[in-house]
Amino acid sequence: MTLIGALAPKDDSDGSEEGLQTASESDGQTSSEAPERTTTTEAPTTTEARTTTAAPTTTAPPTTAAPTPTTAAPAPAPAVMPDVMCRNLQGAQDTIQRAGVFFSRSEDATGADRNQVIDSNWLVVGQTPAPGSPIGEGDAVLSVVKYGEANPCGL
Repeated sequence: MTLIGALAPKDDSDGSEEGLQTASESDGQTSSEAPERTTTTEAPTTTEARTTTAAPTTTAPPTTAAPTPTTAAPAPAPAVMPDVMCRNLQGAQDTIQRAGVFFSRSEDATGADRNQVIDSNWLVVGQTPAPGSPIGEGDAVLSVVKYGEANPCGL
């Protein structure tokens, strides 16, 4: 029986297999038709997802601890307004900062509402609150005039 178009390994005399031959070639018969080629494709494999369940866990019941008493941090000692009358504005501000307050305000004592751009050019002629009074940030207000203007300090 001769199969036409079926493919079989070609057997050479040296023991190596080279290429494919048709069954009719192996019987010594030739065919004028081109051999049919058959292609096989492997079906795709599928994987099932496995579901695992973790072992149940137990938690210890909460423990009740005695409440820890909290104490507020001690309030800082209030700053005390130093006497800065008849000092230049920069020196007065430095003294107030050493007392523990870092924000003080200044105002033109003449009422002209001038800005104090260079603090060392201005003389303190009034202060609020009075020396020895407790102060906080922004509480200190210094009234100033430019050096050479009329003032109670005689400078």
